[in-house]
Amino acid sequence: MVDPEITGGIAGSTLSFLLVKLDAFVSREWKLQENIKKSVQNLRCELKNIQAMLKDADSKEEHSHQFTVWIKEVRDQAYAIEDALDLFRLKQESVWRRLKQRHSINDLIQDIERSLQNIQRTKERYRSVASYSTNAGNNTYLHVRVAPLFIGNVDTVGIEEPTKNLVYWALEPKQRLEVMFVVGMAGLGKTTLVHSVYERVKQNFDCHIWTTASKSKTKRDILWTLLLRKFLHNKRYVIVLDDLWVKDVWESIRLALPNGKDSRIIITTRRGDIANSCRDDDSIDVHKLQPLSPERAEQLFYKKAFSRNGGCPSGLEEVSKSILQKCDGLPLGIIEIGKLLSIKAPTKTEWKILHDSLESELRSSGGLSNIRKVLSASYNDLPFHLKHCFLYMSIFPETSPVKRRRLIRLWIAEGFVIEKGGKTSEEVGEEYLNELIDRSLIKVNEMDFDGRPKNVGVHSERNLSEKTRRLSIQKEDFDVSQDLPCVRTFFSFGIGKVKIGSNFKLLKVLDIQGTPLEEFPGVIKDLLLLRYLSLRNTNIRSIPGTLSDLRHLETLDLKQTLVTKVPKAVLQLEKLRHLLVYRYNMESVLPFDIVQGFKAPKSIGALKNLQKLSFVKASGQHRMSRARRMIQGLENLTQLRKLGIVELAKEHGASLCLSIEKMPNLHSLNVTSLSKEETLELDAMTNPPPLLQRLYLKGPLERFPRWVSSLHDLERIRLKWSSLTENPIAALQNLPNLIELQLLDAYTGNQLVFNSGKFPKLKILDLQQLEQVSSIRMEEGTLPCLEKLIISHCSRLVRIPRGIDKLIHLQMLRLYDMPGTFVTSLRKNGGQLRPLVDHIRCIHSYNQGQLEDLSSS
Repeated sequence: MVDPEITGGIAGSTLSFLLVKLDAFVSREWKLQENIKKSVQNLRCELKNIQAMLKDADSKEEHSHQFTVWIKEVRDQAYAIEDALDLFRLKQESVWRRLKQRHSINDLIQDIERSLQNIQRTKERYRSVASYSTNAGNNTYLHVRVAPLFIGNVDTVGIEEPTKNLVYWALEPKQRLEVMFVVGMAGLGKTTLVHSVYERVKQNFDCHIWTTASKSKTKRDILWTLLLRKFLHNKRYVIVLDDLWVKDVWESIRLALPNGKDSRIIITTRRGDIANSCRDDDSIDVHKLQPLSPERAEQLFYKKAFSRNGGCPSGLEEVSKSILQKCDGLPLGIIEIGKLLSIKAPTKTEWKILHDSLESELRSSGGLSNIRKVLSASYNDLPFHLKHCFLYMSIFPETSPVKRRRLIRLWIAEGFVIEKGGKTSEEVGEEYLNELIDRSLIKVNEMDFDGRPKNVGVHSERNLSEKTRRLSIQKEDFDVSQDLPCVRTFFSFGIGKVKIGSNFKLLKVLDIQGTPLEEFPGVIKDLLLLRYLSLRNTNIRSIPGTLSDLRHLETLDLKQTLVTKVPKAVLQLEKLRHLLVYRYNMESVLPFDIVQGFKAPKSIGALKNLQKLSFVKASGQHRMSRARRMIQGLENLTQLRKLGIVELAKEHGASLCLSIEKMPNLHSLNVTSLSKEETLELDAMTNPPPLLQRLYLKGPLERFPRWVSSLHDLERIRLKWSSLTENPIAALQNLPNLIELQLLDAYTGNQLVFNSGKFPKLKILDLQQLEQVSSIRMEEGTLPCLEKLIISHCSRLVRIPRGIDKLIHLQMLRLYDMPGTFVTSLRKNGGQLRPLVDHIRCIHSYNQGQLEDLSSS
């Protein structure tokens, strides 16, 4: 079950979204009878009053049990309102009968309004009881926070290196005031780290102060800063501001502090967004504290659980590893669980009992409630609109990362993301995700080449109640046979069969990717409110024309299926934003045709809300005129952010260029020619999309497209099988934001020269199958930011690029099937050119798949 202390946030954020939905309902259904419209308006007023009460209550750390019951009732009624509105939208008598709804929409709304009024009266009746709450929650939170300040011999396992670095920073003479933000999620040990530093350095300053930040700027804070300025005048000082939540509190202190020479301020905060926004000059820096490594986490855990000798008894190793995996390197969790286990018998049975009951132990009355107190403070600080987004992470399995784009599309389908200020829902959703990351509530598992999150980490799932709205299946086979009319979201993360019944009429999100489906489930045609449908990684071969009934569908994900054609019926899905129909043919002998696209209706341009479209076959349209009309029709897709085209014939290149020029918001363009011999004709473009960031061109180019050199925002370009006779380096070297460049069989010349001062931001350079290249020269001052260099299957290149020793930021060199003399010259013992690459941390050479590690250590 969801922790009772966060149900207020759930109910409050649910009401926020519901009020928006009520407004949209009234404006959309303008023909509503007057009595229905009045009922909806009365309901809205009732909800506004309750929402105001919830916002007041949400600021409290602890609620009475009666209050918890009350907000659960409010949440249930909010869900009932959402059901009523969606039932009205369906307008299907059969659905109403099946769900046993015998009243009109007006009767339903009036019943709900009466229920809300009863709930309100109950709340008023018990106001004195509900308003009484203990401050134990705050006290416990404070106790956990300040414990490192008063308890000797605090564990510093795993923070020795950051302690050393911060002590050096604090004591290094700089002749100015310097500030360090120490940022990390709750329980990571920020206070412990800073206290360790503080104790080591405080005697080197005229005065030292440790204070805990308040959550708002009060009169006391203002008075304190005035006194502080007077006290610190002409002194060298070190100040620790612990647990900062609000930027204004820091700004008020900052303005009051004298600019003492060699003074230091250290601030701990969970809010990376605040730390980054305060970093307005080079005197302010940010240290991001990382979770403990598996080895250090194990050391700390054993030290706490087996305090006598710090060693793990035989037989407990496996359950220890499983517990540590759940802790995810978080010192607070490791310490608290270790302490709890230290008073239990060191037997497999006792330890497994705790392992299986960790969730209940985290609740307010459990043995691990301290952890919950500290972690819930971050959740409680979230604005309403982010609470739903954060809790949504519980749908995903703990050990499975979720892709950024997928998560944002799901948030949109759920109605959590609202367009604002001329931004798309996807752009706003990305802002939401970045804020949750900056607040240290969601972790980044993998970064993309451009510095954006690629995969993010998820938190443990919660159990489901009889009024489940979102159902997440994480086992092999599942048959939804029970009546679950309230379910809005259905996920399957298993590999077994999933049988979906006809009782999901209000479903909005259906994600059953990876299940062994052979045919398109017929029941989907009845899910008329569906917004998000993913059948990715299944074996379905076609989709029916009845898909046209899903008029609210925004995402159709058929990636890695066997679907090769989309029916004309899809053109009726006017709200569709993401159409992903392609697969990677891993069995293909020729990697050129590894991407298999789909045949689109010739009027695909009618889907004017599309944001992503990939990969459309430009051939296979039966007649060349039909293909040309389809390509010309793409000019209507002015909202496109991503476009993928395969099998483009040379004679259609000019038409495609004209259509692309009508796509001012395009960020990613991927074009593949009809065959490895068919020329890509893309010269006709004179006004390319100004926001283009990613460009993938696969196929022969007679000339390098001139317009590419004008793409100011271009971050990645991949040229494959281009067979250019002219050197593409000259056309690309001045692109100011290029981060990644790949050339695969893209150039037939024998020399590549990287001129001084060029490629100012390039981090990744990938050179493959350049069979004629025998020399690469990198002038001093070129590629100043290069971090990763890949050289593969360049048979005439017999030595490392000249000038590589000047690339001081190069961290990784990967070689694939390079000539023997090339590799021999780089070996550690006696390689003739070894000194040129000694600065590179990781050097790997692969020959027919066999790895030879040439790294220094």
